[in-house]
Amino acid sequence: MRLLFCIFALYSLAQSADFITKMEYARMLYLNPRGIGCDKCHGINGAGSVISKFKHFDKKTNKLVDDELRAPRINDLDFERFAAALNSPKGVMPSYFLTTEESKILYEYVISLNKQNKPKGKK
Repeated sequence: MRLLFCIFALYSLAQSADFITKMEYARMLYLNPRGIGCDKCHGINGAGSVISKFKHFDKKTNKLVDDELRAPRINDLDFERFAAALNSPKGVMPSYFLTTEESKILYEYVISLNKQNKPKGKK
């Protein structure tokens, strides 16, 4: 009986290897790839958002100036630029160490966010 159960369990495990779709996995990567999610800076739909507002001293005017740190829009990039930003981050962009396959499915997901948010009838 135990042998039969073990065979059934192994068979079930082998059949359930792909229990989530690529888009579900990509969404998980977008929301929490390796610590902080892309959505925290680039927004839930990849259109970019304000990360922080701050004041700094402008030496030319000798005044405090309001400023902001803004994450760019990423849902309309070509793959080469998207992958370059992931592989060689600059500024406050963190390193995620994604595989090539993860980068590709994350890119497909982010581009799909832009397509989902376009008004009907516009291309």
